[in-house]
Amino acid sequence: MTRKRTSRQMVSILVGLAMFSCGCSYLLPLAFIGNPKQKIAPEFDKLAGTRTLILVWADPATLFDYPHVRLELANYVGDQIQAELKSTEIVDSLRVADYRERALDSAIDPAVVGREFDADIVLYIELLRFQIRDPDAPDFLRAQIEASVAVHDLKADPDEPRIYHLKPVEILYPEQGRVLFTSTNSITVRQAAYILFAEKVARKFYEYEEEL
Repeated sequence: MTRKRTSRQMVSILVGLAMFSCGCSYLLPLAFIGNPKQKIAPEFDKLAGTRTLILVWADPATLFDYPHVRLELANYVGDQIQAELKSTEIVDSLRVADYRERALDSAIDPAVVGREFDADIVLYIELLRFQIRDPDAPDFLRAQIEASVAVHDLKADPDEPRIYHLKPVEILYPEQGRVLFTSTNSITVRQAAYILFAEKVARKFYEYEEEL
């Protein structure tokens, strides 16, 4: 399967020039003009330097409509994590998919899979909702992905937790409304949803800045 890296453009917010009066008007110093940002700490800060396996679970109904969704999302999330945490080694998702097909078990234990590939960490993503078409209007597209995220630390010390449950991830694309279903739009919406989802998951593992 061919994977394409697509960069997401950040939306710029226009900030008006503020003025104040003290007998006469002055422009605020340039230091106060722009988009104020705050640093967001990672939910889990031990991913750098590890061998990490990404495991995605989806229910049979989702797999019937989207048979490759587990592999696709694992690839997107893995690419995004490695782009930000270059010292992290991501286990080849295609090898994981092949192993799962041979195991013939839809509810494989993350720890079992992780040990099979000598992983330090298993990032377990459970899809709670996955749709590309609007369920109320199948002729239109509006992607929605909801998932729980858990980290299984297979190399944790005996006195440390082995499982960390992180905040769930939810994305909606496009946010402003649905678009007409066409083959081209379907690919575009699905790819954009994957990118947004992968970014939200990856940001749980590194510090980043967010506009206020």
